[in-house]
Amino acid sequence: MLQRRDFVKSTLGLAAAAMTGSVANAENWHSQPAFVAKNKFKLMYAPHFGMFSNSAGKDPIDQLKFMADQGFTALEDNGMMGRSPEEQEKIGKELNRLGMKMGVFVVDKGGNSQNSLAAGKKEYIDIFLNGCKRAVEVAKRCNAKFMTVVPGDFERNLPIGIQTGHVIDALRRGSDILAPHNLTMVLEPLSDTPNLFLRTSDQTYEICRGVNSPACKILFDVYHMQKNEGHIIPHIDWCWSEIGYFQIGDNPGRKEPTTGEINYKKVFEHVYKKAKAENKEFIFGMEHGNSKPGKEGEEALIKAYIESDSFVV
Repeated sequence: MLQRRDFVKSTLGLAAAAMTGSVANAENWHSQPAFVAKNKFKLMYAPHFGMFSNSAGKDPIDQLKFMADQGFTALEDNGMMGRSPEEQEKIGKELNRLGMKMGVFVVDKGGNSQNSLAAGKKEYIDIFLNGCKRAVEVAKRCNAKFMTVVPGDFERNLPIGIQTGHVIDALRRGSDILAPHNLTMVLEPLSDTPNLFLRTSDQTYEICRGVNSPACKILFDVYHMQKNEGHIIPHIDWCWSEIGYFQIGDNPGRKEPTTGEINYKKVFEHVYKKAKAENKEFIFGMEHGNSKPGKEGEEALIKAYIESDSFVV
């Protein structure tokens, strides 16, 4: 099948040669809205900006076009709230033009990364709720549905049940802000430090059940959960009803699939079949680094996803 790059090179190249005697403009293949992607992935994988900068250049829009050309159908950008409103809108429009979906961005904590919701302090809750309100406007500009929320650190002087109650209360109030706009915060248990309140998928499941809102679900990051709890597929099944989003990274190293111990082909196959049976769809955020530098590393990353996505359906 003729690829977009080849098709546009052949047509635009002839036109440019006829007008200017040069085929230099033939390299503008990535500016065309109609194309056939090089790969057709079964799942919705979402790269982040910078992942293909050696191949596509530094401009975010050019990177989006490259992602689409490679067959990726979503994007995630943790720092979206830090971009200007104009850039947020520009990214949203280009995603729409390319037929791509916007994945998660992180709800801004107002510059204070230590504002733990487990503490139950009004000033921390106010910062969180203000972030949710601003996230609504950001989501409108870039066509997002999901946003990442991390409750913060343990409050060591309080019993765990009290901390859990504080987190649930705060998240209920955040959900009340997001739900009318059909937006969903996804809670991410992390392995970065044992000081973090949210650490496992079952703990996050319990909290989501307590919040009891479609606006509060689990972000199941396979990398973090492999480190904290293992037993990946059973945990996915146990938490299934509350999972809203997935992220990817192999372990050890937090690089692309096939570089570590996690059998991503089996994980992807399991989620694909389970989701298809229930008419669900998930974005899989590619929140990891490249195992090799330069264009060679970006090509290796794409091959890794082709391999991991090659399960039989």
